[in-house]
Amino acid sequence: MTSPDVLISEVGPRDGLQSVKATMPTADKLRWIDALHAAGVREIEVASFVPAKLLPQMADAAEVVRHAITLPGLTVMALVPNRKGAQAALEAGVHKLTMPVSASVAHSLANVRKTPTEMVEEVRAIAELRNAIAPQVKLEAGISTAFGCTLQGLVPEDDVIRLAAQCIEAGADESGLSDTVGYANPAQVRRLFKRLRAELGQHAGAAHMHNTRGLGIANCLAAWDEGVRTFDASLGGLGGCPYAPGASGNAVTEDLVFMFEAMGVRTGIDLEKLIAARAPLMAGLPGEPVYGMTPEAGLPKGFVQGFVQETSTHV
Repeated sequence: MTSPDVLISEVGPRDGLQSVKATMPTADKLRWIDALHAAGVREIEVASFVPAKLLPQMADAAEVVRHAITLPGLTVMALVPNRKGAQAALEAGVHKLTMPVSASVAHSLANVRKTPTEMVEEVRAIAELRNAIAPQVKLEAGISTAFGCTLQGLVPEDDVIRLAAQCIEAGADESGLSDTVGYANPAQVRRLFKRLRAELGQHAGAAHMHNTRGLGIANCLAAWDEGVRTFDASLGGLGGCPYAPGASGNAVTEDLVFMFEAMGVRTGIDLEKLIAARAPLMAGLPGEPVYGMTPEAGLPKGFVQGFVQETSTHV
């Protein structure tokens, strides 16, 4: 089988579910993850290992991981904010750890109660733990608020690049950029990812774009132009920023897959099955708004996934 041209990393079961008030029952989570896997999604961030009293939506993290790792060919990721969370995630059997390292001091203190510098040391501690007990597990340090911060405002680009490099030096395998509050624009995305790839080379990681101001897909395309080949997205655009109520949160997986497939860029994901995976999501969160232009409009007449149709140049 030909390998995909891009990796779409589904973050809805973590980033999406911890952003809503309701708690999806574990059985519904597992059905949703199964449906995503059946559609061809091959990397899913399934949970966050944080105290249940802070995020009751993630109280079943270990159970969800144990189920997800039984699905063939699936890379199972979990977010961990500290060494204790990493220990629990590794014991559950995750394949990849992700860490939120914010470039904004204000956001970092609000989110994880540590400064960016302290979080770099947390990356170092988790890398050492990983090396000692599960060296095959990958570690990604995503730079949050890389394009701006609701609390701090402007986030200097030099700070972002310096922090990403420090995370790699501390032991992370890769470091990507996250538009946590939907401030990014395509020109900024191109500029910052160009700098990131120049600084980190093969250690430059994913683009995590939010659609709060309607630019999520445009920003993903800008990152693609700069050589990014891994993109985070959420089915139905689930999740988002609490400072932008009513706005769609993450880049919508269905729209992102459609864009790439329409361009002839292979994702390895079956669009019809992906859209069908919205059913277990909506069943598990009845009444929760879901987004996506492609599911609402349907696939274009004559659209065949994997086939790039040439249009006439005659006017």
